[in-house]
Amino acid sequence: MKYLYAVLVGALVSISISSSAQNVALTPPMGWNSYNCFGSAVHEDEVKANADYMAKNLKQVGWQYIIVDFLWSYDNPPGSNIGNPFQLRLPDGSYVPWLTMDKWGRLSPQPTKFPSAFGGKGFGPLAEYVHGLGLKFGIHVMRGIPRQAVWAKLPVKGTNGITADMIADTNSKCPWMNHMYGLNMKKPGAQEYLNSILELYAEWGVDFIKVDDLSRPYSEPEVEGYYKAIEHCARPIVLSLSPGATPVGETDHLLRNANMWRMADDFWDNWKEITGMMKYAKQWEGVGVQGHWPDCDMIQIGKLSKRGPVGEERYSRFTEDEEYTHMTFWSIFRSPLMLGGNLPENRPFELSLFNNPEVIAVNQQGENPRQLFEKDGKTIWYSHAQGSKDMYIALFNLGEQPQDIDFTFASIGMIGKISVRDLWKKQDMGIFKQSYHQQVNKHGAVLLKLVAQ
Repeated sequence: MKYLYAVLVGALVSISISSSAQNVALTPPMGWNSYNCFGSAVHEDEVKANADYMAKNLKQVGWQYIIVDFLWSYDNPPGSNIGNPFQLRLPDGSYVPWLTMDKWGRLSPQPTKFPSAFGGKGFGPLAEYVHGLGLKFGIHVMRGIPRQAVWAKLPVKGTNGITADMIADTNSKCPWMNHMYGLNMKKPGAQEYLNSILELYAEWGVDFIKVDDLSRPYSEPEVEGYYKAIEHCARPIVLSLSPGATPVGETDHLLRNANMWRMADDFWDNWKEITGMMKYAKQWEGVGVQGHWPDCDMIQIGKLSKRGPVGEERYSRFTEDEEYTHMTFWSIFRSPLMLGGNLPENRPFELSLFNNPEVIAVNQQGENPRQLFEKDGKTIWYSHAQGSKDMYIALFNLGEQPQDIDFTFASIGMIGKISVRDLWKKQDMGIFKQSYHQQVNKHGAVLLKLVAQ
């Protein structure tokens, strides 16, 4: 009955949203994001190198988005690892550092980091390069309008006489990066400003925007403003909201206005954060439907923090078993999958975690993921294989010693003889009646596909 309810909810949601929104994120988006390995200091050649790697090694199993994360308009000093440079005010009221910006108050990529942007070309040339590989291109943006545009009283494109200072909410500020003011969406010109930046992103060829400082606290008017601006620009663009924890009470609003949203604050390579994410996911159980996905945050596997933002340059601190758990849970829960490590430095093991088509199918084709139980350091999640009676089931050992984990087929609605396949091993385990059990390593996971015979 719960499964039928989730399907009906998904159908009603898909009817209520507009046509362009239906064309994106029909399955959880899969891609790479520059933040976890390069912080604010990623350069164009590094973005291209990661795109090249994805096109060669990962595109064939569904990975497709290449995302440039924050502060692409900021000119990082050579060797700088500073993540959140606060702007200071000079005696005349102007701001330093001054972010690269056009005459309409719209931020542009800094040519020192993105040489192809020189001459006002923006991200157009880089997006064209990514598209030429058969991939899609995305960017991170901070919500609102640049404070420097407000100081300069720059005109709002598409309006007659409205300037940036007339639409800014100067009491609405991001606590961890002070470059922007929020927008007062009740003011004439506020929606037009958002329309103008989405028009610019559409001209560049952007397919995905991650809007930061929008989910905590949750700003319904601004979320709606970005959604309307995407509709206005008429280009299919995924709308991702960050950071969490996004309030569960906003579920109905999210299902009308966003494609993905963060369930928690930034996730890093610490075991307790994996178990914590499972608890967040339980709160969002049954919510993810076509076009709308609760987001566990980026995948912390591979080479991290080459230029910040957290800790020294390193390969992930997760053990191999923990990395299996990380990928298995993100897959069974149907979280968006965004790789955070520098892809060209992947070793064979990292690549094996990312290019297993049977595991990716769990994320892309599973339906209605649910927790079966959590007890004594063991937890099981399961989902339905789309278009069939087959089931996916994930066994997690959260304890500090190897444990035998078992379940009955009846507990997930299956009867008779059941064929069991281990998806990580790509190995058939045999045909079983009534139940199945398997020993699972400390902090490890097993991912299975069950087929009735």
